[in-house]
Amino acid sequence: MKFLVHTYGCQMNVRDSEAVEALMIAAGHERVSREEDAELVIVNSCTVRQKAEEKAVGKAGNLIAAGKLTGLMGCAVKRLGADVFSRLPKLDFAVGPRAAGLIPKIVADGRFPRLELGEEGMSEALSSHVAGGAKAFVTILVGCDNRCSYCIVPDVRGHEYSRPAREVVAEVRALAARGVKEVCLLGQSVLRYGVANAAWGASDAPSPGGYSEAFPRLLEAIAGIGGIRRIRFTSAHPRGCTEELARAFREFPQVCRHIHLPVQSGSDRILADMGRRYTRAEYLAAVARMRALDPALSVTTDVIVGYPGETEEDFEATRSLMDEAGFDNSFIFKYSPRPGTRSAAKPDDVPPEEKERRNQVLLADQERRGLERNRRLVGTVAEVMVEGPSKRNASRLSGRDGGNRIVVWEAPEGEPAPREGAFVNVRIADAHPQTLIGEVQ
Repeated sequence: MKFLVHTYGCQMNVRDSEAVEALMIAAGHERVSREEDAELVIVNSCTVRQKAEEKAVGKAGNLIAAGKLTGLMGCAVKRLGADVFSRLPKLDFAVGPRAAGLIPKIVADGRFPRLELGEEGMSEALSSHVAGGAKAFVTILVGCDNRCSYCIVPDVRGHEYSRPAREVVAEVRALAARGVKEVCLLGQSVLRYGVANAAWGASDAPSPGGYSEAFPRLLEAIAGIGGIRRIRFTSAHPRGCTEELARAFREFPQVCRHIHLPVQSGSDRILADMGRRYTRAEYLAAVARMRALDPALSVTTDVIVGYPGETEEDFEATRSLMDEAGFDNSFIFKYSPRPGTRSAAKPDDVPPEEKERRNQVLLADQERRGLERNRRLVGTVAEVMVEGPSKRNASRLSGRDGGNRIVVWEAPEGEPAPREGAFVNVRIADAHPQTLIGEVQ
C-alpha cells in the first residue's frame, strides 16, 4: 500500500512519524511524497495548543472527505480518546503516541474503525529508523513528570521512562554504521534522563536536586562512538545544568555548543504559579554557567505570553530576562488553556489582542538581539554540516553550525556541490537575525 505521513508539532512527533514510516516500509508498504499518490494518509497530531490540535484534526477531516483511507496518531488522540470518532465519524483508525508501533498491524488487519491508546508496540517504534540521511533523532526519554501548570504533555505522553543506556548506545552505534554523523537526543525534559528509572543500573541515584548524572554519562558514551561527529539534545531544564553537564560540553567536542533551555517567563510570581521549579535568578545562573564554557555558546528558549494573571510588570520582567540572557533565538507562544491542566481552571484574563501585542514585542526584541549576537560571528570560520539547497535560493547551499545556526553560502561554480552530511568550513561574511551568510574556505 502507498502511504504518506503528515506531521504536526514537536521533534518528538517528527521522530514518531519516522518510526511509523520505517515500520510501514519494513512491512512491505511504499512511502510516497505526494498526497494524491497515497492510498493511506496518517496524520500525526499535536495538542500542546488548541490551534495545533484543530489543524491536525481538520486535516484528517479533509482527507476523509476526499475519500482517503485515513489514520490519526499522536497526542490529540490520547487527549480525545473515543471522542475522536465523534469529531471524525469516518476516521479509519486512531492511535496514541505510545501505540504508534501498532499501525502496520492495524493496517494489515483491516478492521476499522480502531482505537489504540496503550503502550503495545512502543519498543519497536523507539528503535526504528528510515534508512538514509546524515542526521537522526534518537528518543532517550519518553513522557514527562514535571507537571507544569499549563502543560498537557504528561497527560498525553504519560509518565517518564528512560530507555536503558545500552539500548540507546546500540541504536546510535547502528546509526553510525549506516552513515549518520549527527544525532539529536530527544526527551520532553531530556536532562531528567535516568531519574524516573535507573538507566545505568540500580546504583545510579538521582542528585539531591532531582537530576541524576546519567545524562552526562550518556553523552560521554555516545561521544566514543566512531563516526558520530555531532551530538545535540532537546529540551533542557535549568536544574539539570550541572557541573557534570558543563564538563561533558567541555571535554567532548562532539557535544554541540547549543542548548535549548525553555524559560517560559521572567517573572518569579508567574514561574512559581507555572510550577517551573526555578527562580529568575536560578535560570540566569544556569545560562551563565553554560556560557562560561564558551561565550559564543548558542542559547535558545521558549516563552509563553498571556499566561493567566500576567500583568504588564510580569511581561516586562520577561523582556528584561531575555535581554540579560542574550538568547540567540526564541520561540514565543501565546497562552492557550488546555483541558485538565491546573492553569485551565484560572480565568484566561489576558485579552487576545494584548497577547498578540506582547508576542510581537518579544519577536521584535529577538530580531534585534539575534542580529547583535550573529554580527559578533562575522569574520569567524564555522564548521557547517551541509543540509542541501537553501529553501529561499536554490543556487545557494545551506547547513547548520555547531550552535544550530543556519548558515548559507553560494554553491561552488563548476564544481560538484558537497553532498548532504558533508562538513565544510565557511567564513562568515554577513549576518541576519536568524541566518549567517558566508563563503566556503
